[in-house]
Amino acid sequence: MVEDQVELSAEHWLARANFLLPSALSKSQSATSSSVRGFASRWKSVSTKLDLIPGCLSDLSSHPFFAKNALCVEQLQSVAATLAEVIELADRASGVNPSVGKLQMQSDLDVLSGKLELNLRDCRLLIKSGVLGEAAVPLCPDGASPESKIRELLARLQIGDAEAKNRAVDGLLEVMREDEKTVVAALGRSSIAALVQLLSSTSLKIREKAATVVSFLAESGNCDGLLVSEAVLPPLIRVVESGSLVGREKAVISLQRLSMSVDTARAIAGDGGIQPLIEVCQNGDSFTQLAAAGTIKNLSAVVELRQSLIDEGAIRVMINILNCGAVLGAKEYAAECLQNLSSGCNSLRKSIVSEGGIQSLLDYIDGPLPQESAVSALRNLLASVSTDSLPSLGLLPRLIHVLKDGSFGAQQAAASAICRISDSVEMKRMIWEYGCVTLLIKLLEAKSNGVREVAAQAIATLMSYRPICQDVKKNEKSVPSLVQLLDPSPVNTSKKYAVSCLLTLSSSTKSKKIMISHGAIGYLKKLKVLDVPGSKKLLERLEKGMLRNFFSKK
Repeated sequence: MVEDQVELSAEHWLARANFLLPSALSKSQSATSSSVRGFASRWKSVSTKLDLIPGCLSDLSSHPFFAKNALCVEQLQSVAATLAEVIELADRASGVNPSVGKLQMQSDLDVLSGKLELNLRDCRLLIKSGVLGEAAVPLCPDGASPESKIRELLARLQIGDAEAKNRAVDGLLEVMREDEKTVVAALGRSSIAALVQLLSSTSLKIREKAATVVSFLAESGNCDGLLVSEAVLPPLIRVVESGSLVGREKAVISLQRLSMSVDTARAIAGDGGIQPLIEVCQNGDSFTQLAAAGTIKNLSAVVELRQSLIDEGAIRVMINILNCGAVLGAKEYAAECLQNLSSGCNSLRKSIVSEGGIQSLLDYIDGPLPQESAVSALRNLLASVSTDSLPSLGLLPRLIHVLKDGSFGAQQAAASAICRISDSVEMKRMIWEYGCVTLLIKLLEAKSNGVREVAAQAIATLMSYRPICQDVKKNEKSVPSLVQLLDPSPVNTSKKYAVSCLLTLSSSTKSKKIMISHGAIGYLKKLKVLDVPGSKKLLERLEKGMLRNFFSKK
């Protein structure tokens, strides 16, 4: 584009194009019929495209924003320039002493045909997509509004050559850094489609910039449906495979955000995304590893994808991140992934165990803030491990650490793990010796209903071991806390375990008196109606105890 011609009007460029068109048509047809230097088919292709130009010019000139739109002016200028090139090349080709060689002529014709194709496509796009109307800039002293500027930038993503689109992406990125919300609000399907196409550009820089824009949009959470429906996943995966460092990082960030949808997670796997993500986890820098681990974690939440993840080596990679990951967040994602994978069938759990997953999880739990996901993964894996091997792993000290200092979720998982390993007298003895009982009783008063339930379940499971039962009886908080868990409210899921514990303790006269004094009989009458197992038997014992006390006082 010649700089001093930019300000010329749309009418000028329309007149210019209409003036050049007859000559371009005539000369291209003449070149076709005379088979100039053996390029008849290429000239015929040029002529065929030229035949379509009049209709495009007519459509543009009849649009209500024809004279006001900068995009229309630029498009007419581009058409005029291409027509001038047709005339010039036809003149050179038909001269007595052609000034270009055969290979050069072939190349020039191919370039010219491509320009005509681009002109036709852009003209149609301006009309049919509504871009021409959307990008119309009202004439005002202060220039275009921010919204108008954004609409024009979005329109420019869809027209022009690679360099023009590169400039448009630059402008869009600049605006997004200042006013992302307005950009997102202005986006339409055609703009998203244009961005998706730029992800497959032959230019590495354009792919990188397009990936950056898409990551902005994905993280906004407002364009997920449009992005996926416009087939953004395959080109994003290709950028992960072969893009620049920045491009890969932005593409993986987008995939992480989009994979939060189960359907999109399935699509990422179906489009071949697992292997590139695994590779980034192995070889990427800390930020791309973080996003890739997060994406794989999201994929592992989909049951039918778990075997594919394991086949691609996800277990080994997640364990390696757990052991050596540079970013704490990546380790957390790895633990969550192992939690998801270990919740599947026994063969999946055995695969994790065989890769050394238990020891890695135990080492991770040793950290200052034990994560729920790691404890839950460990709990899941215990079903596939012989209890004879647990003492050598140092499991119980880690679980005690979690019961003391972990989050509610981690404490719940730790109490559940204790339930799973307490199937033998020897394990119950070790649990008692490590002092777990006092910690479990303390959790009966936790704010989390889930923690209270699992703590009560663990105590109920352990009380068949006499020393533990004696400790529970001696603890002054155990009976009152268990009675409170008899609350018949539907949200209280600890009722049956509390009844089981209290039934065991009811052999003690002192314990029965404490139960009665804290209102156990009133709770049990309601639980009897609800048919909670053991409630009727416990109620009978407490009522008999009351009668004996009554008559003994007489």
